[in-house]
Formats: sequence, C-alpha cells, structure tokens
Amino acid sequence: MLELESSKSNIGGVGMSRTGWTLTAVVGTFLLIDGGARLAGFAPYVEGLTEFGYDASLAPWIGLALVISTIAMLMPRTAALGCVLVTGYLGGAVATHVRVHSAWFLFPVLLGVLVWLGLCLRDPRARALLQFRH
Repeated sequence: MLELESSKSNIGGVGMSRTGWTLTAVVGTFLLIDGGARLAGFAPYVEGLTEFGYDASLAPWIGLALVISTIAMLMPRTAALGCVLVTGYLGGAVATHVRVHSAWFLFPVLLGVLVWLGLCLRDPRARALLQFRH
C-alpha cells in the first residue's frame, strides 16, 4: 500500500512539473518575443514606450533587461533569480500603466502570478518556501 501511495505522489509530481514547465514556456515565449521586439527596435513596441513617456533610445536597454531576466527564469539553476528579476520588470510595467491611468495594469500582474505559479509547480524547493497552511 505504501508503494502505491508513493507512485501516486510521483505521478502528481510529474504532472505538476510538466504543467509548471508548460506554463513557464508559454509566459517565457511571450516575454522573449516582447523583449526581443524592443531590443530589435520593432516600431510598434518603441512607439508604445514613447506613448508612456519613455525615450525611444531606452527601448533596446529595456528589451535587453527583459530578455536576460527571462532567460534566467527559464534556466533551472537560475530560475528563482530570473523570476525575481522578471517580477521587478513587470512591477515597472504596472507602475507605468497606473501612472497613465491604463486599465492594462492588470496584464503584467497576471503575468507575474503566472511566472511564480509556473516556478512553484515545477520546482519542489519553491513550493517548500511558499507552503500554505490550512
């Protein structure tokens, strides 16, 4: 009976890990495309920055910060650091949207939640740090 219980928890762990990696891959892909477009100077992304009051010359630096943070998030050894850096980036996005009274401030909040949910599902050490008590 003990063997059956441990195999069930192993299956749940594999399922949680796969779900976490899938979630991380989806969010990571979005963030890499977003950062890469800013880094490359893709016009709609640069125009979006100027609409929010940022100088267009900052676009490559903002894009580079996002790409580096996202790559760190996607690598298992640096995933926690990457999640912290991506959260900081998204916090800046929230502040920017709130400053101009845009309802889109909820989108970076949602992305931040998904970033941490993905990490917690795929990494048991992250789950251990964020234990929820009944």
